[in-house]
Amino acid sequence: MTGGGADYCFECIGSTSVMAEAFQSSRKGWGKTVVLGVSNGVAPMSIPSHDILMGRSVVGSLFGGLKPKADIPILAQKYVDKELELDEFVTHEMGFNDINAAFDLLTQGKCLRCIIWMDGARENGSVGVENGRACNAKARLTSLSYRD
Repeated sequence: MTGGGADYCFECIGSTSVMAEAFQSSRKGWGKTVVLGVSNGVAPMSIPSHDILMGRSVVGSLFGGLKPKADIPILAQKYVDKELELDEFVTHEMGFNDINAAFDLLTQGKCLRCIIWMDGARENGSVGVENGRACNAKARLTSLSYRD
């Protein structure tokens, strides 16, 4: 179908056997396999070294290639400067005492993003960026996500 393999192959489930199959499905000489799935991290993946020497490649892309130490302060500043629109994704805001209700909303699919305000932060101050770090001078803000 592809006449020699795919230029790009994407593995999205975290199975090392599927990672190897994706690699073998890539084009000899320049095919690239992108591993997106998260495995348990202990199972080895076996690929022929000759294929690597001849130009095939495997790259990982955890979190889309985001580098937290460098990128999160930049993203936080963009949010503060209103260059990054995130507020529309927040469907609920609750105090820490209501954290169990927030989890219930998330597991029931009734909430996209729920912000849990710590120590009365919502009433005490606004979130900002200080020394390249997202912060709140009077309290910390935590975003709650749910994944199976």
